[in-house]
Amino acid sequence: MADFTPYSAFAGGLLIGLAAIVMMLFQGRIAGISGIVGGLFAPRAGEVAWRAAFVIGLLGGAAIAGAAVGVPVLRERPALLAVAIAGLLVGYGTRLGSGCTSGHGVCGIARLSPRSLVATVVFMAGGAAVVFVTHHLLGP
Repeated sequence: MADFTPYSAFAGGLLIGLAAIVMMLFQGRIAGISGIVGGLFAPRAGEVAWRAAFVIGLLGGAAIAGAAVGVPVLRERPALLAVAIAGLLVGYGTRLGSGCTSGHGVCGIARLSPRSLVATVVFMAGGAAVVFVTHHLLGP
């Protein structure tokens, strides 16, 4: 953990929490990214503009932050096939679990949702298992 940055991580967490609160207060909606993006692929009347604005703001915020503090340099380049498979598995998991880390982990736990608590425990355990396997069993 040579790149541990507690201040920026804390600030990012505060901003994510604030965004989730604002979304719930003013839209009455959960700030789950997979649900927001998924709604763009199956649009309903009156749903596209706010979803597109959210995604544009998400990407724009990342671009601004990258320009302000720089983009991290990857030490290793993952294989494109591995990234594609990982993306498909994450997408499948969000459909299977009815949400993603932002929906369950940030918003669901804040609402004391038992389903979100279980989902968060499962994806955190799954992530820990993948890291263990890839870094300790299959490692370099």
